Amino acid sequence: MQSPSFTPHPGLYGRRHLLALLAATPALALPAWAQSGSGDISAAERALFMRPHLLNAQPGQALQYGFRHAGSLDAPFDDRVTISLGARPEGGCCSASGQFLTAERAVQLPELPVATSNPVILYFLERDVREMQRLTKGQQNHFRKRIRVALAERAQIREVKLSWRGQPVEGSEISIAPYLDDPNRPRFERYAGKTYLFVLSEAVPGGVVALRTTVPGAAGTAEPLIEDTLTLDGAEPPTRARS
Repeated sequence: MQSPSFTPHPGLYGRRHLLALLAATPALALPAWAQSGSGDISAAERALFMRPHLLNAQPGQALQYGFRHAGSLDAPFDDRVTISLGARPEGGCCSASGQFLTAERAVQLPELPVATSNPVILYFLERDVREMQRLTKGQQNHFRKRIRVALAERAQIREVKLSWRGQPVEGSEISIAPYLDDPNRPRFERYAGKTYLFVLSEAVPGGVVALRTTVPGAAGTAEPLIEDTLTLDGAEPPTRARS
């Protein structure tokens, strides 16, 4: 069975100017992935949700990603993600539509008539919170809030060297662990150590090299419980170990 379509979450919307970048119309609005409130926007939020990833894109271009699900919890699989770019209603680039996974795993996505940042980040996070709800019986809104707060207040950012089609390029990694200090951690203890990694580079089409979430396995085991990795075609996936 396919996942339901995205629907607005009015109580979760953050700053108005970010919302304008993340959604074209109220009917198509995605939950805003910036911290609610009036504080300054963090460097991590800017990099993920406000940077013009599609600045050099062209209508008709398609961004292709491989998706790998692994870990000891269930059977691994490989699938595909495509972000198709078109012309905006008033002309120019870009409008965006996505196919996130296929067949029974497909996540239904809204088309965005106006897109500046790469919506693959939003789609990846939306699938993730749905999975967290499925696995824990918790509320999607709770997991969104934990991710937003972590990006606003505790994100770690470092500059890195990456490989794109066999060539070295400059990039950055943003990492968060949103559930370590979650007041509701005892309810989701098995997933409390989950980490999120966002790998970005202005040198690659769409600005997103890779996205990954990892839930560590039991103490003393090397294999993660769950690991989901999305990687731009032609790029190398990030290594698991972090220095």
